[in-house]
Amino acid sequence: MRTSLQRQQRGSLAFLIGCIVIFAGGALHLPMLVMAHEMGNRLVGMPMDQPMYAGMVLIALGVPLAIFGALSTRERVKELDSSVRFEISDETPLTARHYLVLAVLSVALVIDLMKPATLSFVLPGVRSEYGLDKATTAWLPFSALSGTTVGSFLWGWIADRYGRRISILLAAVLFVATSVCGAMPTFAWNLVMCFLMGCSAGGMLPVVYSLVAEFVPTKSRGLALVLVGGLGAVGGYLAASLAAQTLEPTYGWRVLWLLGVPTGLILLIFARIIPESPGFLHAKGRTDELDEMAKQYGIVQVPGHREAGGDASLATWLTWTLVLTALTWSTINFGLLLWLPSELAMRGYEAGTASGLLARSALFALPTIIVVSLLYSRWSSKWTLVVTMAVTVAGLVGTALPSEILANRTSLIVVMAVLLVGTNGMMVVLMPYVAESYATAVRGRATGLVAGSSKLGGVAIQVFAMGGLVPGLAIASWILIVPMLLAIILVGLLGHETRGVALEQSSA
Repeated sequence: MRTSLQRQQRGSLAFLIGCIVIFAGGALHLPMLVMAHEMGNRLVGMPMDQPMYAGMVLIALGVPLAIFGALSTRERVKELDSSVRFEISDETPLTARHYLVLAVLSVALVIDLMKPATLSFVLPGVRSEYGLDKATTAWLPFSALSGTTVGSFLWGWIADRYGRRISILLAAVLFVATSVCGAMPTFAWNLVMCFLMGCSAGGMLPVVYSLVAEFVPTKSRGLALVLVGGLGAVGGYLAASLAAQTLEPTYGWRVLWLLGVPTGLILLIFARIIPESPGFLHAKGRTDELDEMAKQYGIVQVPGHREAGGDASLATWLTWTLVLTALTWSTINFGLLLWLPSELAMRGYEAGTASGLLARSALFALPTIIVVSLLYSRWSSKWTLVVTMAVTVAGLVGTALPSEILANRTSLIVVMAVLLVGTNGMMVVLMPYVAESYATAVRGRATGLVAGSSKLGGVAIQVFAMGGLVPGLAIASWILIVPMLLAIILVGLLGHETRGVALEQSSA
């Protein structure tokens, strides 16, 4: 017991020192940023000064120290026991504690999803400052999205092995460390730092959905999952677009990456409010914490055995169907939507105007999250997913309209609102559906697989862009309609209903 306590104390000290070193390293990047602001917020061509080199060394030392400190306080779990079930009775009311955790997790998703959404708004500035063509510029989203793909797989594994809460804590630390991407004077260093930033951002999605599914009663689970996901998805895009519209004209595109410092601090401050997975606590023998969770959230272990599994081949087909759905979504989100600000800029729209148009479109999409939440929780989880996919197809048809129609601002806002409604609603529903469809023992990795797939299509798009093989907006839209229609058919045939079904029973 004493050895375990000493190990936790040493780990906590190492984590604290690592965080201090990271913040110090970030602060050493400020002098060059201040100098750049006085010269039009341009760092291209400026040699890295000694404080910046020292700051990068400190960050390189602080990150592994913080990771070591965090993980050393938790013994790795080889495998969670799938036969052990934890449930919350439907008679258990949602308390202020439940709502507080849901609010914190929603903020975590907003911060997390703001990272990839910001890519859309930095690309025009990056391309202009470094004098790049479109193919070369595509290396930036390629690096960032590759990082998020790796991060989704990695953090899903960490969540199942070391716990959900520790994963969020580490992601917050890396948010702060990689925010110095905005201070890199060369394009090559931007690529390196954006890859690392992507690794940190990619892990929040699977962990948050796993947690929400595990500590909300069955009757409220679907609504909570979709609301948290919806607020995170739309809020992340809206936060990115508003930040670009408000800050970029004065401080340049780099400030959008620097927002990782305050947002990472917010997550670190509220990390202690986030509960741990009950299955993980049981595997670790932390009965005192399980008892506390029973008091705070009503989570209790229930007797019984693991439900008999269904057709394994059907389950495999469903998994690949969800992967296809995520891949198609990511191709749309990180293909069409990622390059849209650049497309608008080439059509004569100024950067602030383009960001404003997308922000207004996102505002139109925001109320639909409430509708989707109610449909998912009160009507059908499976068919709500199908409906959002169909709306996405309608948005793709809209973007394929003749350029003369899209030249009108009102038409453009309507088309983009439909596409954002579909894509945001689709992702808002897809990840909760995945979280409800897999057992606790593999939930982190399963959601990580689909979350990683929700970035992988974007990686493929950037590869085509680097080769100059990306077609025009209309042609790309028609191409993407085909796999989306196929995914709709497969979900309709292979999907199962999770609404109102106990968590472990729906994943059997």
